[in-house]
Amino acid sequence: MTRKETHVREVARLLTGLLSSGDAGSLLAYLIAESRLPGPRANLELAAAFAGTVQEFAVADPGDLRILWNLCVELACVSPEDAPTGDPHEFLGFCGVRGIGAIGSVSPGCVEAALTHLAEASVDPRWRIREAVAMGLQDLLSRQRDTVVPELEGWVEGGSWLAMRAAVAGIAEPDLLAEPDLAETALRFHRKILIRVYTAKERQSEAFRTLRKALGYTLSVVVVALPAIGFEYLRQLATLDDQDIRWIVRENLKKNRLEKQYPETVQHIRAQMA
Repeated sequence: MTRKETHVREVARLLTGLLSSGDAGSLLAYLIAESRLPGPRANLELAAAFAGTVQEFAVADPGDLRILWNLCVELACVSPEDAPTGDPHEFLGFCGVRGIGAIGSVSPGCVEAALTHLAEASVDPRWRIREAVAMGLQDLLSRQRDTVVPELEGWVEGGSWLAMRAAVAGIAEPDLLAEPDLAETALRFHRKILIRVYTAKERQSEAFRTLRKALGYTLSVVVVALPAIGFEYLRQLATLDDQDIRWIVRENLKKNRLEKQYPETVQHIRAQMA
């Protein structure tokens, strides 16, 4: 039995206990003990097992959905003061955010509330929580895109730097961008965000740097999905006399998904920027 299968079995057992007794203590203790925090890498296999099992339980018995939803919301609301970065209790928030996205993806009635919670978590000071938001958005986009895409348009057009970061990190997922309409949406999001970057006067904040770092890889995912118009867009960006835009282009050109598949095109754009 793999580690992931072990986690799935244990989470299922503990969730069953929670649903029968109303006591989440054993489940929370397991998540904390197996979090791998403090440490450089949280237990992503366990978080995925939690989200997937919560989702399966919600589908199997809609009568349990409210209890599971409330559990995930309660976990997601663990504050930075009570669970700072690297603390094992931070993993509870990570799992809660992932669970919100997982339940929302299979429950149309929860989608709006899920997006509200993810929007709040997108500006959390803890980077792991923000990563969980991107993963939650990926779950939602996989099944509820007609509701999610218009909401993310608002994040892109009028949201904060961190909300924009969540939108591009969420949608720039190769499996999602295999769908042509989502690939085109992802490119549109990047165009709008990079216009905001280009016209921004305030660029010194940590939030701006966090967005810039994300754009340093997400654009390459979009280009692979739409190589013809994607590379043309990179060429256009490469002509701009803007230090941050040029950094974003260079970082994307370093990614193996571009360098190995399109070496001549990458070299041409690099030469253009020299």
